[in-house]
Amino acid sequence: MEPTADAAGAPTTLDRRVGSLDDAVRALSETRAFGKPAKLRRVLEALRRVLRQPGGAAAVQARAQALDEAGLFDGTDWSSPEILIPALAGPGLRCENADTLVLEATSELRLLAVARGEYAHASFSADDAHQFLSQVLAMNLDLLFTPPNEAERTRQGRNAQLIRDLFQYLADGIGYDSVLGELVDEIWRILRQRPIQVEQVQSLITRISIYRSDPDVDFGATSAQGLDRLITSLFGTTEACRDDPGVEVFRERLEAMDTSALQYEASGFARAMHDTGLVSPYHAELLRFLLRGSDYLVPEALGLSDIGRTCLLRYRDLVHRLIEDAVHPQTAQCVYGLALLLDRGVLHEAPVEPALWRQLSLELSPVARDRLTAVFGDQPGPVARLTAGVISMLGQPLGVGQGDNPTCQSARALSMWAYNDPDYLLQLVVWAARDDEITMHFEGNPVSSRDSAGGVAKTLPVDLDPVSLVVVPHLDRIYAEMGRRCADRPGDPHRWVNPEFHGWWAARGFWINVDVATGNLVDLDEFLRRFHAGYHPGYNGGRPLIHPQPAGIAVTDSAARYIGWHAITILRVAPDPQDVVRVYFFNPNNDSGQDWGDGVVVSTTGHGERFGEASLPFDQFASRVYIFHVDPLERGEPERVPAEDVQRIIGYVERSWGRDRLRPGALQASEGPHHESTVD
Repeated sequence: MEPTADAAGAPTTLDRRVGSLDDAVRALSETRAFGKPAKLRRVLEALRRVLRQPGGAAAVQARAQALDEAGLFDGTDWSSPEILIPALAGPGLRCENADTLVLEATSELRLLAVARGEYAHASFSADDAHQFLSQVLAMNLDLLFTPPNEAERTRQGRNAQLIRDLFQYLADGIGYDSVLGELVDEIWRILRQRPIQVEQVQSLITRISIYRSDPDVDFGATSAQGLDRLITSLFGTTEACRDDPGVEVFRERLEAMDTSALQYEASGFARAMHDTGLVSPYHAELLRFLLRGSDYLVPEALGLSDIGRTCLLRYRDLVHRLIEDAVHPQTAQCVYGLALLLDRGVLHEAPVEPALWRQLSLELSPVARDRLTAVFGDQPGPVARLTAGVISMLGQPLGVGQGDNPTCQSARALSMWAYNDPDYLLQLVVWAARDDEITMHFEGNPVSSRDSAGGVAKTLPVDLDPVSLVVVPHLDRIYAEMGRRCADRPGDPHRWVNPEFHGWWAARGFWINVDVATGNLVDLDEFLRRFHAGYHPGYNGGRPLIHPQPAGIAVTDSAARYIGWHAITILRVAPDPQDVVRVYFFNPNNDSGQDWGDGVVVSTTGHGERFGEASLPFDQFASRVYIFHVDPLERGEPERVPAEDVQRIIGYVERSWGRDRLRPGALQASEGPHHESTVD
């Protein structure tokens, strides 16, 4: 690594800064562990100065192994690249903390060295490094293709351009084709979970379609072909909109079509919608057009099953009004919710039809109107936007997400009501949107969202679907208030809060394996036997789960380290296609496909999951549960659960979130605080 000289033979600025970096790395390497923190500042400053120079990224890459072995990453997650998560790289690079940015950038260059075979890392292969970097680039395309905006320049200064230069260097190193391939895979992975909110996915597809048309960017033929289905689902779904002509031109083309051409358009849109879970704005315009004189093609345009067609025929006037009022190019995604709402047969539940008619004529409070307008704009108006949100939630109850907010209990509740108690959900929407107040009852006493103190969320959430945007702040305050009313009771407040908050069908039997006062694990053997007896078909008499049940899990990261508590819903327990008994559950955290460490990887497809479900083998799921509800009158057969099955699950616990709560080789807990907060 000899310095180079400029035309006059003098060392360049980069050479001088690289020399300083080499000196700092050498000093760090020669220092014992206890003294390394004192030497780290000099290395970080030298790295920052090198990375800002043309050719600096290559210089750091060449020294990646030396930096790693000197101890640059000691004591951080970066020291174990096998546990790093691609989705967290972008926030690290965008961080205002210069040290975090430098460490993240250096880690990416280290992985590039690994990917190119320049550094044989003990725990991370070249293929793993290549895939990781492809995912990082794919998730942060704006850093690859767009210059810094004014906000970034103000917040990060010169570092904003440093990040762009880094990403360009990484992309040149691993190839654009792999970046696009990873991005397409990631988009499909998210879409298979059928979220209600797809704005981020739509934005990614839009940006890639723009970048792909740039002659200076070569994505590769294979990846480009894989993207076509996604792009055409939004912008060129059928022959009439293949060239993305705009809504006005598209409508003119519809007016010139005969019946067979309209039917071809309708079926084309329906196929694309059910294939991807995405809805084109042109699809919404088609539906509105069909109401004028070709409404017999509405079932075709929605791609309805026999149940959905029957529901549409029975409630024709209501469905037409829902389309007229709520379906617009700006709210096109609710078309998918409408199709699934009809296919679920929700309208056949007696209270739902009049409740939806009420929704159509709802007068919004100024607070609700202002919130909806502030987040979604005024086209269409807030009433239409909220109605579209209601349609989506009733059609996709497992597509509800909590956004970047600590409100998993509220998101879970909305999903459960949409899934199991839709007329109650519609009532809550009316109270929140019209009255700006929700009143529930806790053990016979009213609990008002208006009179309750603050909830878990410290600020009003804005990254939610329309229903959640209006309702969640009220639910959050009520849930927290119910918890406060249990503060002087022994044990975990979820025992009393969950059944009162969610509904009569949340079972009153309650089991917890954590002592609230100490955080110690308690009665783990009995807890696991009771969980089997309540949910496993081999030990509960083969009873299927009738109503979704709230449960709490201990969330762990990819290194199986404890992160916090989280609220989920158990939906069903059944054998998968490979005859492995799995727990199928709903996770409101926006993306259920997660690696919880120790081989516990949550699946969202390929193991019998329905759209929106996550799943794990029964024993792996049981290893992360810390509270659950069961019917106390249905005991099951806990004594029949084999001891080796229980011990295997305890092994998962000991190697993950329970490692600091158990003494080695015993079921006796060690010290460990139990926090009432949740991880969302």
